[in-house]
Amino acid sequence: MANLIGTKFRDLELVFEDNKIYYEIEHDGKVIRTGNVMMRWEDKIMKAHADIVCHNGGDVLEIGFGMGISADHIQSNNPRSHTIIELHPQIIEKAKEWAQDKPNVTIIEGDWMEEMPKLGKYDGVFFDNYMTRFKKFGQLVANHTKNDAKVTFWNNSRLENSIYHRFPLEKVKLTPIEVSSDPNGYFTGNTYLLPEVQY
Repeated sequence: MANLIGTKFRDLELVFEDNKIYYEIEHDGKVIRTGNVMMRWEDKIMKAHADIVCHNGGDVLEIGFGMGISADHIQSNNPRSHTIIELHPQIIEKAKEWAQDKPNVTIIEGDWMEEMPKLGKYDGVFFDNYMTRFKKFGQLVANHTKNDAKVTFWNNSRLENSIYHRFPLEKVKLTPIEVSSDPNGYFTGNTYLLPEVQY
């Protein structure tokens, strides 16, 4: 349990349950905030993101492992390679365990903004990283996309003219997906706008 509101994500003590990952922040001996990092209800959304980045069965970069929901769906598409960047030490351990029997998977430990510039180019990139600098992703990802690559990312916005990852709106295709979300603190509504950017 964290004691300071300003605690960085990598320093939070996460709690893992079957249907979610969450943390609690304490002040003066009381829990003042509970934050959900990822929840099982996102499965339908994660499958849609995975199908986008695996459009040609090539090399996939996934930023943020979370509960491994999207990673499972990516693996079901049998990509040539599957690279995952993860920051949080508890999640890294779970990702490593998950990857033990998957020879096409590479786990990279660290901040995506430090690690991604060291990497090559990919056929698909999925960005779903908690408590991070979202705007930088749209600026940097073009350096890591092959011709005809597809990029997608978690999208909290329910407005078609409000994409916060710094992609030109005319380049972003939004597909509505009907969802049934549990109370979560990060997404409301019954329609998720699935973003897709073609390079």
